[in-house]
Amino acid sequence: MTTTPVLPAPRPAPTLPDYIQNDAKLHAAAQQLEVSFLAEMLKSTGLGTQVNAFGGGAGEEHFGSFLREAQANEMVKSGGIGLAEALFEAMKAKWHA
Repeated sequence: MTTTPVLPAPRPAPTLPDYIQNDAKLHAAAQQLEVSFLAEMLKSTGLGTQVNAFGGGAGEEHFGSFLREAQANEMVKSGGIGLAEALFEAMKAKWHA
């Protein structure tokens, strides 16, 4: 008669402490706020709008907003203007207080 060796039960995956998980969520929220801010600033510059007679019609403004948001998102990914970090630090101080 052969016996099968008994293996130890697999350990659960380690989880990050709550404060680190919360900080990651706060940082993501701060970055999204900076994306929104930059998209609005790009909108005020006229980025994504046509100035000639052959514009894109009614849908142009909607697609222009997608362009501005994508560009703002890339700006934040590459460091942004520092707004996300300032917001993150302020929210973290409030959260941990």
